[in-house]
Amino acid sequence: MYIEQLYTSCLAEAAYYIESQGEAAIIDPLRETAPYLEMAAARGTQIKYIFETHFHADFVSGHLDLAALTGATIIYGPGAQPQYTAHIARDGERLQLGELTIEVLHTPGHTLESSCYLLKDAAGNDHALFSGDTLFVGAVGRPDLAVKGEHAVTSEELGSLMYDSLRDKIMPLANEVLVYPAHGPGSSCGKGIGKETWSTIGVQKATNYALQPMSRAEFIAQVTENLPSPPAYFFEDARINQVGYDSIDLVMSRNARALEADQVANAIAAGALVLDTRPADMFEKAFIPGAINIGLNGGFAVWVGTLLPIDRAIVLVAEAGRETESIMRLARVGYEQVSGYLRDGMATWQAAGMPVDEVASISPDGLSVILDKGVTALIDVRKPGEFAAGHVVGARHLELDTLERNLPFLDTNGHYVLQCQGGYRSMIAASMMKAHGFHNVVNVLGGFAAIAKTDLPVEQSEGVIA
Repeated sequence: MYIEQLYTSCLAEAAYYIESQGEAAIIDPLRETAPYLEMAAARGTQIKYIFETHFHADFVSGHLDLAALTGATIIYGPGAQPQYTAHIARDGERLQLGELTIEVLHTPGHTLESSCYLLKDAAGNDHALFSGDTLFVGAVGRPDLAVKGEHAVTSEELGSLMYDSLRDKIMPLANEVLVYPAHGPGSSCGKGIGKETWSTIGVQKATNYALQPMSRAEFIAQVTENLPSPPAYFFEDARINQVGYDSIDLVMSRNARALEADQVANAIAAGALVLDTRPADMFEKAFIPGAINIGLNGGFAVWVGTLLPIDRAIVLVAEAGRETESIMRLARVGYEQVSGYLRDGMATWQAAGMPVDEVASISPDGLSVILDKGVTALIDVRKPGEFAAGHVVGARHLELDTLERNLPFLDTNGHYVLQCQGGYRSMIAASMMKAHGFHNVVNVLGGFAAIAKTDLPVEQSEGVIA
């Protein structure tokens, strides 16, 4: 028996490779197939199954391409209705992988078709549960992302189904059974996910809030309260995973086009959005006016899906050598309307005499000087929990997720300083404000992590602490 977790931090997503006696199975693969093919080839195995725990909302799965390249069978649990060839397993059905057995456990709740896969060893003993988005470390899947077909389903109804799934299918498992979820911390598929990417049934029964004794009504209330709105692209990605998509090779060949400066200018004039994936410290020095900066070095895919329309044409500006990576990481989350990338980046744009913009950045000490003058507003774009735990006295909280819809309430002629935790999100915010006609925008280097080391007054939501 061999198991490997393939974790992708950008999406906080875990795919899995399982192997026994020359046969392999992949669970919840990402869109690019190379990692799985290379692993199977290196280990001399044949991929036999591709298990999908549900129709993923936060990324486009690689199941179709992987099946086409290997002949592997795509497996879904009961209730799934994909519009392509797949085996829809029965609840309790067992599939053989070498000397191992994988049992299908239908666990509706996150979505109607959600299923977990219970791996049994050669002796038939329960070894590991691949829990998809049903059970996370310290949390469970949010119950509001179902692919809605002929019958509407509410979050409360899904929450009730999850209550039964957890108690009837998962909690009876032995304490030593390993838990391998589909997501880790930072995923929008659940709230309060723990920092570990795997656990055991025993640890989860002892520590996971959703597995503690409570009534059905109490459980539903807990799993449905304070759910943030899902990123706009979620339901489109779930639809894509259900109906199918173009092969990743076709997408890459179509989108990886080097464009000259005049071609980029023409695309912008035709309505394309400029997405600049360079690090913030490169972006701030010179960028195409109106460009949105979402760097590859942070939570790229999630912020793209949260802030950018999925159906709008995109022109890329990337760090040298990272153009293809930018296109692939967009395709992972269903963003395929890429017209191309600016050849040789900003050097080409500037050599052509095209206009550029920039964002000024200041140190936390510089922030103190600006705020003392009393003419600049400080905007904190972190999440509510971060802001509540500690923020600069007088800072205005406008979470990055909601910033754009709040811009009409701000004065385009005002002076604003933007701050997040480390500088990644605040530069995204700065680029968005610049694109909407705000010219007096400054970014704080190092964010609140650096501010907290200064003498600037900081408070919690409950009161001043420094």
